[in-house]
Amino acid sequence: MNLLSRRSLLAVAAVVDISLHSRSSPVAAKALAARHKLPPRHLETLLQGLVHAKILKGVRGPRGGYELARERRRITVGEIVRTSVNLSTAEPEEIGSHSRLLEKVIDPAVRHAGESFLVNLDAITIEQLCDDAEKANVLAEEKAAGDFTI
Repeated sequence: MNLLSRRSLLAVAAVVDISLHSRSSPVAAKALAARHKLPPRHLETLLQGLVHAKILKGVRGPRGGYELARERRRITVGEIVRTSVNLSTAEPEEIGSHSRLLEKVIDPAVRHAGESFLVNLDAITIEQLCDDAEKANVLAEEKAAGDFTI
């Protein structure tokens, strides 16, 4: 069972992808979207939020794109998830739910559990995930999959 939203998973994947692919030059949003089989505009708000949070750095120009704003060992999955959650909307009070049970019991309990979950995610760095991706030969598989042309 995965407790993270698709948006949070995509945010983590985007940061790891950028970390793996931006060693020589920034990663274009278009290339990132293509690798994750998404329309480019789908990622733009998410990427801009990660720039605003100083996780990514936007580089302008013809060879522009995104790169890490800090060393990958200094970026945690928890930080990325918090950023993606803050970009999301629809808090209970915004969707018209004003139940005392929700407000006094359920929301505090779930928030407390969520904070514990995020503390565990804070123990995972982008560097660890990049090392795992390299051990799993993810880059080699990507290259092999896109190695032919017609």
